[in-house]
Amino acid sequence: MISDFSILSAALLFLFVIDPFGNIPILLSVMKGVPQKRQVQIVIRDGFVGLAILMFFLFFGAEFLKLLHLETESISIAGGVVLFVIALKMIFPSVAKPDSGPAMEPFIVPISIPMLAGPSTLATLLVMVKSYPESTNNLLIAVVAAWGISVAILAMAPLLNRLLKEKGLAALERLMGMLLLMMAVQMLVNGVRSLFTHTLASL
Repeated sequence: MISDFSILSAALLFLFVIDPFGNIPILLSVMKGVPQKRQVQIVIRDGFVGLAILMFFLFFGAEFLKLLHLETESISIAGGVVLFVIALKMIFPSVAKPDSGPAMEPFIVPISIPMLAGPSTLATLLVMVKSYPESTNNLLIAVVAAWGISVAILAMAPLLNRLLKEKGLAALERLMGMLLLMMAVQMLVNGVRSLFTHTLASL
């Protein structure tokens, strides 16, 4: 994260937070028994539901934050902490994976929520909305770009699973986790620096 808004940086940040490669094993598990053509249709359908949720938070998130009287510095620091924890989980994932239960066709859960529009993604979006209030159009482009890439990756889940195997997917997730970790630290640094600057200016 840098002080000036960058569409590419924002899109990469959202892509790392959504973590489509890390969601592939979960998606394959919940889609077990569903024909591959139908899997693509489900991902696209639920993908648009997830996009609608993201758009709601993009355009109305600022009003939500105003109601809570949250300052930019606190949002930035809290967002950095959240991303830091997410990155650590991506780099050091738990060995045991939860049982998805009996196979059935998913609807909204878990693709729309939490894969595409989960708490971490929405929290990150709120941080960006608060930090860059004048860059809504550019932020829209970044969100849609990250969403489109994520949906495409999830739609190709069976193919990617055959090509990369479990170890390849794990390696990609860890790489994304490392990059996200660096972004999280920078977000924390920016928030703390801004907090000290405002504190010193008020003295």
